[in-house]
Amino acid sequence: MSYLPKPKIHHPQLPKNALGLTRRDYEGSLSTLCAGCGHDSVSAALIQACFELDLPPHRVGKLSGIGCSSKTPTYFLGPAHGFNSVHGRMPSIASGAAAANRDLVYIGVSGDGDTASIGLGQFIHAMRRGVNMLYLVENNGTYGLTKGQFSATADVGSKNKAGKANPYTPIDLVQLALQMGAGFVARSFSGDKEQLVPLLKAAISYPGFAFIDVISPCVTFNNHESSTKSYAATRRRDRPLVEADFVPPAQEITAAYAPGEHHTVTLHDGSRLLLKKLAEDYDPYDRIAAMDYLNRHQTDGSLLTGLLYVDPEPNEMHAMLGTDATALNRLPFESLCPGAAALEAVNAALR
Repeated sequence: MSYLPKPKIHHPQLPKNALGLTRRDYEGSLSTLCAGCGHDSVSAALIQACFELDLPPHRVGKLSGIGCSSKTPTYFLGPAHGFNSVHGRMPSIASGAAAANRDLVYIGVSGDGDTASIGLGQFIHAMRRGVNMLYLVENNGTYGLTKGQFSATADVGSKNKAGKANPYTPIDLVQLALQMGAGFVARSFSGDKEQLVPLLKAAISYPGFAFIDVISPCVTFNNHESSTKSYAATRRRDRPLVEADFVPPAQEITAAYAPGEHHTVTLHDGSRLLLKKLAEDYDPYDRIAAMDYLNRHQTDGSLLTGLLYVDPEPNEMHAMLGTDATALNRLPFESLCPGAAALEAVNAALR
């Protein structure tokens, strides 16, 4: 149904924010992702967060790489600037864009394959540079765009459609972000809008590198090879005249539970995800304590969600580099190209 345009008619009584914009003004194109995909819930949460923050959509820069997750910037903030880069290279584009125009709000959307595999080095260096951006990973543990192979965040023992178990230790992006010095680190679940929207608002407002790992289940590759009604089994028996596919609709998975509590979420394949929301008295200002807290709760299989760590005095790229307060795209030519004498002085200082 992706060829259908989104209706442009707005109800006249829709609530408006301080800019006089409705939530519909922050939407994008119709989603072409599978029905029930957690990524669409993340897009809806971003729309709500930007609406509540009174962000002018044209002052936002959306960036992504390759994958199902990297398609989602199309589905929110249609009037915003956007750049879809190559696989794993979104952090470089974000760094360059932020260096050239510091006045935009940058939102980078990536996936567990785009970030934890081919883009792992780029992800690490974006944190080191302190790029002022929200770096959002929609994490489902699988390559949903290329038929469901294990990603680098897949848990040991998790099974793919063929029933094969993953033998590799997963990369914990939250642990990695803490170790690499990210100033804002959080994890959430795509179906927990009550938690995710405030985290997004805080991350977008944070003056530095803000990272959120969102567990966002894939509805298409949570079926099993043992099923006679699975896609793989059907393809083995049939000889289709044309290459076609059909993904059955699925209900969005939601969760609402109090701080400090455990909550079990049953995924579409019948497997269960044990979530634990951080208690209200949790201290998010101690990086070492946050890492220890994560390690201690991994033993019982809990997936901690909430704001895990925030640095009240973050390192931000422009402050570290001492750049001009004026965005590069608004500096006069004479300032950007001061001439041969200035270049010689720079070269002499490096000799």
